[in-house]
Amino acid sequence: MDDPVPPDDGAIRDEITRLEARIEALAESLDRCRKIALLARLVLAAGAIWIALIALRLLPFAPFHIVGAISAVLGGTVLFGSNASTRKQTAAALAEAEQRRADLIDRISMQTVEEQRSGRLLQ
Repeated sequence: MDDPVPPDDGAIRDEITRLEARIEALAESLDRCRKIALLARLVLAAGAIWIALIALRLLPFAPFHIVGAISAVLGGTVLFGSNASTRKQTAAALAEAEQRRADLIDRISMQTVEEQRSGRLLQ
């Protein structure tokens, strides 16, 4: 689903600027997803350790401990799974935006600039 390419270089440059802002926002979102994934793993591990401590009788067998440990395991699992799908969707959107930006950059009419001192042409 390609968007129509703007007809002139000015419009293309505006679209590139808009895409770069979107790319930056998506990259920040991916960073948040990484942090949430770490938190989810920590909660899951804490719940598993809590259950192990109860099973080894290092903590008393009390309803509070059982409910808390199971809630931590389930909550960490749900958070990790939900975050994983969000991360995949965000990564796909980021890749799409970067590809669109690259395509637009390729369509810009590049102009050569003559270097004053050496007389070489740069592109």
